[in-house]
Amino acid sequence: MPPQTDLLPPSSSAPPPVKHNGDSAVPRIVPVRRTGRWTAAVAVLVLLALALSSVIRNEAFEWDVVVSYFATASVLRGLWLTLWLTAVVMVLGFALGALLAVLRLSGNPVLQAVSWGYVWLFRSTPILVQLLFWFNIGALYPQILGVNTVTLMGPVTIAVIGLTLHEAAYAAEVVRGGILSVERGQIEAAQSLGLGPWRRFRRIVLPQAMRSIVPPAGNMLIGTLKGTSIVSIIAVQDLLYSVQLVYHRTYQVIPLLLVATIWYALVTSLLSIGQRYVERYYARGTAGAR
Repeated sequence: MPPQTDLLPPSSSAPPPVKHNGDSAVPRIVPVRRTGRWTAAVAVLVLLALALSSVIRNEAFEWDVVVSYFATASVLRGLWLTLWLTAVVMVLGFALGALLAVLRLSGNPVLQAVSWGYVWLFRSTPILVQLLFWFNIGALYPQILGVNTVTLMGPVTIAVIGLTLHEAAYAAEVVRGGILSVERGQIEAAQSLGLGPWRRFRRIVLPQAMRSIVPPAGNMLIGTLKGTSIVSIIAVQDLLYSVQLVYHRTYQVIPLLLVATIWYALVTSLLSIGQRYVERYYARGTAGAR
């Protein structure tokens, strides 16, 4: 009788055989050499260092003059007017823009046409042309409802009206896009639960629409802050006009323009940080929240 041999397969629980280095060649992992990437990074850093050194060491910038005028009373008054004008224009512009967006989304063809025509008109003409038109409105309508428009509409009032009407055209499209980004199924589900139109808008539509509204609205806010500098053309004493008054007297153009540039950069940086936190707030629970 032949000797019995173990014909059963090895147990699956048994450990696999160990391969020693002498038995088989183990491939060596070699990191990818990114020579081009590091060369480009070094070249960019060198160019940035040269540019920064040129700005700091160039006496034509007159940094001592920049420091001396940076926080003067006239500059701070111009900065305050710029911030006030930006806030007023954004609030009024988005209020009017939201109304235009609702008219555009309504089922009334007349209201839709009026909203579309408004947006088309104010987006088709440059803001400078609009401001100059409102500045000369007294030539067309010397009196409105018995009120003298020449004395009633000063430069600041004209700036608020012109910028607000211009801003509303863009805000209308931002709000309309945000509302359209909400899925129709969400609204239908709210309707099936018996929620009224106002509660549907406040509890369902608006929180989801804000995720699409906030990023472009933040960009519009920063753009409006910088765009207010155009009101200097109608003698509104904003930040740019304030530094212009100084360098027209002292002929120190470059350092005074640097004062305005640095203030604009500081304020826009703060607004960008605030925009990021607002975006994170409305993006809670989504994959893009971070």
